[in-house]
Amino acid sequence: MPEREGTLLGALAAVARACHALPGRQQCLMARSEPPWLASHAAPRENRMLKIVFLCTGNSCRSQMAEGWTRHLKAGRIEPYSAGIEAHGLNADAVRVMAEAGVDISEQRSKRLGELGEVDFDYVVTVCGRAHESCPVFPGKARIIHAGFDDPPRLAAGAATEEARLAHYRRVRDEIRAFVETLPDCLARLPRQETL
Repeated sequence: MPEREGTLLGALAAVARACHALPGRQQCLMARSEPPWLASHAAPRENRMLKIVFLCTGNSCRSQMAEGWTRHLKAGRIEPYSAGIEAHGLNADAVRVMAEAGVDISEQRSKRLGELGEVDFDYVVTVCGRAHESCPVFPGKARIIHAGFDDPPRLAAGAATEEARLAHYRRVRDEIRAFVETLPDCLARLPRQETL
């Protein structure tokens, strides 16, 4: 039944467009002003959410934060994903500092890019240098953008105290949030491959 309904709407949309194109008095009465159902049937892709994948080396920290912030701040506008060149597991300190900011990423999991299947991404955002250098070719319309952020685990490795260690995670967390707040507008103005 849903297939028949879709076919019927498509046929009605075609008839309404044809009538709307006729000059002057020959226009169909129903097509003098485009009916709302025609507009919604004619442009379903305009209303769909953008699909963005955040890519880093191990999908353990920065890309996870970016996915979490996007899900939290851009719900209904962007469908976020994250992945890595490898899968290193979810970083406990990343989970902790995101929770401090009111964003729960504890149910996200570390995964390799290939595990996402054949998603038709609009944008691929690499968030670390190694992922940018190793970024695979994405067929179709996907635009590859590099927005590099410092690596909190690497910076925190020499920290003398827990608070000093977490300070690196909090700074990067806040920088990623500031970047996500500009989405998707900052991406739309960029060429196919660009570094922010």
